[in-house]
Amino acid sequence: MVEWRVSDSPVPYDEALAFMEDRVAKIAAGEAEEMIWLLEHPPLYTAGTSAKREDLVDPDRFPVFEAGRGGQYTYHGPGQRVAYVMLDLNKRGRDVRCFVRQLEDWVIAALDEFNVKGEIRDGRVGVWVQRPDKPKAADGSLREDKIAAIGVKLRKWVSFHGISINVEPDLSHFDGIVPCGIREHGVTSLVDLGLPVGMADLDVALRATFSRIFVSKLNATSEV
Repeated sequence: MVEWRVSDSPVPYDEALAFMEDRVAKIAAGEAEEMIWLLEHPPLYTAGTSAKREDLVDPDRFPVFEAGRGGQYTYHGPGQRVAYVMLDLNKRGRDVRCFVRQLEDWVIAALDEFNVKGEIRDGRVGVWVQRPDKPKAADGSLREDKIAAIGVKLRKWVSFHGISINVEPDLSHFDGIVPCGIREHGVTSLVDLGLPVGMADLDVALRATFSRIFVSKLNATSEV
């Protein structure tokens, strides 16, 4: 069983970290069920283990937290759905690459519920959408904007942190960092793409597609 938790008001980042630390320890000890926690944060920046100081363009704009997850700088704030994924990979196969790909597939499947084609790119973490409505890149290629970020950490093969999908955040808040160290592309959101999607709509899509990606993979692993 996977417990789902939804927070209706923004959760302070340090409180979320403390909760995840405690829950992951209990999952590893067999004292708690796996959990998906859907929430929003107040405006803030987080630094992953590969963050470069020069990518923090405006360090005084919002609070900056050391996240302890993989990746570089990212932004969290109102209008962005964060899904903290606390799953026991001891039961789901100790394969980090497979797990990250499942997270990517989950985001892509959820976006597909709104007819948005999310894609992954070699060398660029996260999920991207092509923007034929925007000016082309300098090399003549279609512009691509990031719509979702992915960053995870494992302890005793239990995951925490997870994914974030832009529903309707203030996209100017991303200007204080170089998101994930990528300067050549922008960021977007479901509403920026012209879709009348709310947080509750995305939550329904995330719950529906989670079982397709993770439960089916778990069952396949169990059958081997």
